[in-house]
Amino acid sequence: MPSFIKSVALTGFIAGTLDIISATIHFLVRHPDMGISDLLVRIASGAFGKEAFNGSPLMPWVGLLFHYIIAYSFTLLFFILYGRIALIRKQPLISGLLYGIVVWSIMQFIVLPLTYIPTGTLNLANINTLIGIVILMIMIGIPAALGAKRYYGAG
Repeated sequence: MPSFIKSVALTGFIAGTLDIISATIHFLVRHPDMGISDLLVRIASGAFGKEAFNGSPLMPWVGLLFHYIIAYSFTLLFFILYGRIALIRKQPLISGLLYGIVVWSIMQFIVLPLTYIPTGTLNLANINTLIGIVILMIMIGIPAALGAKRYYGAG
C-alpha cells in the first residue's frame, strides 16, 4: 500500500494539473488576446497585488506555485475527511463532485476575499461561474475522490 504522503502528492499533482489545464483553456477562450502567463500572473497577484504585473518573469512561476499549493491543500483535506467520515466513503464519486462545490465555495467566500484579486458581484447564473464550479467538481473533486478511495481501499 502506498504511503499517505505519496498518495496525496500524486493525487494533488494530478488534480492540480487537470485543474490548471482546464482553467487555462477556459481563460484563453474568454481572453483570446492573452496567454497562459497572463493567467498565472493573475494568480500571483492574489498575494502581490498590482506588483505582480510589473513584468517580472518570476511571477508566472509564483502563480503556478500558488496554484499547486492550493490544489495540494484541498487534496490533503479531502484525504483527511475521507478517512474520517464514513458517508464520504459510501459514495466517493458523488462525494468528490460535491467536494468540488465545497472547494469553489471556500475559494469564493474565504480565500479570494483575503487576496488582492477583486471578486466582483457573484452571479450563479453566469456561464463562467458555472464553468468554474464544474471544473473544480471534475478536475479536483473526482481525482481527490479516486485517489482517496485507492489509498483507503474500496470500503
